[in-house]
Amino acid sequence: MKRILFFIISVAFTSGIFAQSNKQVQWTYTAKKVAENTFDVHMTASINSDFHLYAQEPGGDGPIPTSFTFTKNPLLILDGKPREVGNVVKKYEQAWNHDVKYYEKNVDFVQRVKLKGNAKTNLAGKVEFMVCNDQKCLPPSNVEIKVNIGG
Repeated sequence: MKRILFFIISVAFTSGIFAQSNKQVQWTYTAKKVAENTFDVHMTASINSDFHLYAQEPGGDGPIPTSFTFTKNPLLILDGKPREVGNVVKKYEQAWNHDVKYYEKNVDFVQRVKLKGNAKTNLAGKVEFMVCNDQKCLPPSNVEIKVNIGG
């Protein structure tokens, strides 16, 4: 009985910790047509309070970089990797013992996609990210991405 109770408490505690990163960053997704059958998908992170979100290439060993994994879609072609639009901060962090790159308050990741013809579809996948402040880092988190394109 004690083992079962310990297991239930452990699972509840762990789930609560992993959900904390999602509370510190809110993601929104939009698509904007930029040319015939070409769209920029904006994946915008709004970062709460004193936390910061690491860049796709934060530098050195240590923080988990923000990364995007997209589900294969035969109607879409990804044009490169997402570019970062925002005020990047490059700063020495004692926790990692070197300079790292991150964003505070907000950052827009923009993925260009090309439709194969006049179709209506979506870009789906996930974003993995990690946030820290001056006192602690939260465990990495994954958030689903889904944005309508075309039509």
